[in-house]
Amino acid sequence: MTESSLYKAPNKLSPREPLVAQPVDKDWGYGQLLAVLVRRKVWFIGGFAGALAGAVFLTLKTQPLYQSSMQILIEPNYQSKPHSRGPRTAENEFADSNIQVDTTTQLQVLNGSEVLSKAIERLLPSYPDITIEELRDSLSVGPVYGPDSKGKGRVATKVLAANYISSDSEKAQQVLDTLLTVYQIHNLKQQKLRLSKGLTFIEEQLPEVRRSVLEAEAALKTFRSGNNIIDPATQAQTAANALERIKTERQALDAQYRETYASFTNVQRQIQLSPSQARTSARLSESSRYQSLLNQIQSTELELAQKRQLLTDDHPDIVNLINQRQDQLALLEQEVGRVVGGEAAQIPQGPNQLTEGQLGRNDLALVSQLTELQKSLGSLQARDRSLAQTEAKLSAELQKYPELMAQFNRLQPEVSTRRETLQKLLEARQELGLEIARGGFDWQIVEAPQLGIQISPNVGRNLLLGSVVGLFLGGIAAFLRDAMDDKLHHSDDLNTQFPLPLLGTIPELSVAEMRDALVLPFNPTQNPGLTMPELFQWQPLRESLDLIYTNIQLLQTNNPYKTLMVTSAGAGEGKSTLALGLAISAARLDQRVLVIDADLRHPSLHHMFDLNNHEGLSTLLTSDVTLAELQATPQWVYMRWGETESHFNKSAILPSDLSIDVLTAGPLSADPVKLLSLERMKDILKAFQESYDLILVDSPPVLGLVDTISVGMGCDGVVMVGRMEQVTRSDLTQAIGVLDKLNLIGLVANGVQASTPNYKYMKA
Repeated sequence: MTESSLYKAPNKLSPREPLVAQPVDKDWGYGQLLAVLVRRKVWFIGGFAGALAGAVFLTLKTQPLYQSSMQILIEPNYQSKPHSRGPRTAENEFADSNIQVDTTTQLQVLNGSEVLSKAIERLLPSYPDITIEELRDSLSVGPVYGPDSKGKGRVATKVLAANYISSDSEKAQQVLDTLLTVYQIHNLKQQKLRLSKGLTFIEEQLPEVRRSVLEAEAALKTFRSGNNIIDPATQAQTAANALERIKTERQALDAQYRETYASFTNVQRQIQLSPSQARTSARLSESSRYQSLLNQIQSTELELAQKRQLLTDDHPDIVNLINQRQDQLALLEQEVGRVVGGEAAQIPQGPNQLTEGQLGRNDLALVSQLTELQKSLGSLQARDRSLAQTEAKLSAELQKYPELMAQFNRLQPEVSTRRETLQKLLEARQELGLEIARGGFDWQIVEAPQLGIQISPNVGRNLLLGSVVGLFLGGIAAFLRDAMDDKLHHSDDLNTQFPLPLLGTIPELSVAEMRDALVLPFNPTQNPGLTMPELFQWQPLRESLDLIYTNIQLLQTNNPYKTLMVTSAGAGEGKSTLALGLAISAARLDQRVLVIDADLRHPSLHHMFDLNNHEGLSTLLTSDVTLAELQATPQWVYMRWGETESHFNKSAILPSDLSIDVLTAGPLSADPVKLLSLERMKDILKAFQESYDLILVDSPPVLGLVDTISVGMGCDGVVMVGRMEQVTRSDLTQAIGVLDKLNLIGLVANGVQASTPNYKYMKA
């Protein structure tokens, strides 16, 4: 850059999306609700006081009401308790069903016109104006509830509670006394009517029930005599058990028969004779004469065989021997016939006959065993045939029992039911007769009517209700008033309702706090003006500005902002204070800082530092100046800066050791819009960037002016400050919309009430 040509053509700005504030849904928390109530405490207290005053007024104007109460037991003593045959009683079962005794029905009857009209007749002499409608509206009758058997729930008891409300305490008691008398008379009348109708009903039913019992018993008797049976089920069970035993016995008998038959076959195989042959051989073997004849025949046979070796068959000796043998055989046959009798036919004829009856001792034992086994087999067969006949008979008999049991089951319950009905009727007749003789049950008085006690107006309840309503109405009034207020009250409103980062907050300036912290030499009742060193030495303000500056630097760590414009939606929101505070924070970090007062309509920086305003930004914009003249225009502000508040005393405030350059606005111009051309302002800022690390531009307010746009187009970024309790949402939204072409990097909340104590350094 040369001294002769300072200004250059401006570079084109990169296009940027318009930045429009989009309201964010407000997440109401307890802290915000409490803040609204505190902020609108006048409205809240006014609503609360109005509701409470209304409650007091209504309490004083309300006519007193009195309530009298009584309790009566309506459980009749003729209602018997449940027994083994069930909870049904003669009174419940046979009395007139048109007259109910349950609690719900009793309540309907007692509140009915018939009963109440009788009470009105008794009350008219004392209270001529009383009516059924008045009595019904003021009277309430209901059951008294008590804990159940398990103690977990509540059940209605047989005790009724009656309450009557009136403006006269004596009238309330007298009405209940009259109602108690009417209730007692009505109860006795209804009991007598109910019992009398029940007894008449029983007398009418008894003849028919007796006749039905006799018919059922006659039918059962005919059935038993005709079928020769007492109880088909019992007898059928007996027959079934007998049949089962026979089947079991036959199974055991069959097993025994098989075992015996196997032994019989084994013995017969050993002797190789049929049972009859074995018996015949055994008898012959035991006959001595038969054995003697066999011996003689054997001797004759032997002698005949010897003779035949020497003689011929026609020899007399041979013939004599043959005849002798024939005679011996004839005797043998006679002996066989005598010994075995009819079983002689079982003995073979001829020569084989001589071999019969030649059994030894073992064979005789086997024959004896075979005979015993044959007898056992016969006995078992006979037993089985007998059991089979019995089984067939029982099976045939069991087939008849189902039909007999069906008939018996129809007849027997009928007899039992009719007998039981007859017994109940007889017991009910006796019970109802006794109740009629006793004259019924007079309802017992649990609590007698007392003189009415005042229940309205209830001062404590009305005041409590008025307080609750007052809290509700006061809260509604406070929130409605707050909803109509468009001002921003808390820094969170900036953070939640605008799509821009909140760079930080500036605390509300408090002269009392600064006096205590800085030991300023003035009375707190006075309001002296503070110089810039005094103002920015206040620790809460200094730390807040340091935090804001740090947050701005963190937005772009690689390429920090070199020119920043500080603006606001309207005037008086602290933009000049923020610009100077950021300049001091940067200077404390050993940066070269220039503050430019770009408000050519109402400049203020030269007043803050008591600087002359003969030359400034307006002179640079209206004439061509060299680079040296440009750099010499800013005025140097030099101060000493103390690190702690202990440096200050009551006599003076020490100077600061910081230095910043301030370019005042210069002489006022008649046409600031024409003066603040975009190209000239950008060239001036670019020329100053070579000499300073940071340039802060204090611009005019945004709304109503176009100066801010011309100034901001030459800056790297724009910071907007808004004073709480002053700036509105609509103004801030409109201002953000106006600056949509600029690089608006964030918002700063000014005038924020401190919610927590500040951290303080320990004094030496």
